[in-house]
Amino acid sequence: MLDVQKVKVSIVTPSYKSEKFIAECIESVLSQTYDNWEMIIMDDCSPDNSNEIIKQYVQKDSRIQLIELKENSGPAVARNKAIELAQGRYIAFLDSDDLWLDEKLQKQLAFMEENDLALTYSSYKLIDEENNDLGVFITKEYISYSELLKTNSIGCLSAIYDTDKLGKVFMPLILQKQDYGLWLEILKKIKSTQGMLEPLAVYRIRKKSVSSNKLKAATYLWKVFRDVEKLNMFQSLYYFCFYIYNGLKKYK
Repeated sequence: MLDVQKVKVSIVTPSYKSEKFIAECIESVLSQTYDNWEMIIMDDCSPDNSNEIIKQYVQKDSRIQLIELKENSGPAVARNKAIELAQGRYIAFLDSDDLWLDEKLQKQLAFMEENDLALTYSSYKLIDEENNDLGVFITKEYISYSELLKTNSIGCLSAIYDTDKLGKVFMPLILQKQDYGLWLEILKKIKSTQGMLEPLAVYRIRKKSVSSNKLKAATYLWKVFRDVEKLNMFQSLYYFCFYIYNGLKKYK
């Protein structure tokens, strides 16, 4: 059996206007009980002081890297560039306003090895911008490609994939739901996978316009179906109905 403690994890973190939360994000990585990692923080031309905060951590710990993009390009480009540069066997994702629980990497890598999985994910806790508890998102234990088309149960902050099994897989170049496109691409290759019901990460819900976000989310979901997955009109409408149904059920 592979000694996963000897295997490096590359953590992909895009950063844009992240000065309020980036320190807490990095601290959650530094607190990991699994310490063989590199954290690649991709600055997407952020106009705030986030880089100054990040550079303080870079000076303290050689496992943390800051790469500054020359022009603002969006999270898909930032994440893909980090994947290109990644030296680790495992690729993990953590956005700059989210957090990991201390045993996240240790538990999830052991789970991947024990079950011979190329992609895994977990449940995660929810907080607001003031760190108030908003509950827990419980994921599905098993996910197939067709089930993922019906609803995305994989939180980006919880996902890890194995490049030894998959090679490096990149996100589609769309402004939203690019992580969803990545999971679908991987599930087309491996057909199905398994996640951990235990919450291993903390997702921060930011203050945004709910109505505009829902419209944007629907628009980019349609782009994933039609432009990324190349589904026909009937298939796209079929899976889009699940999005509408789940949205209505959520707000009953």
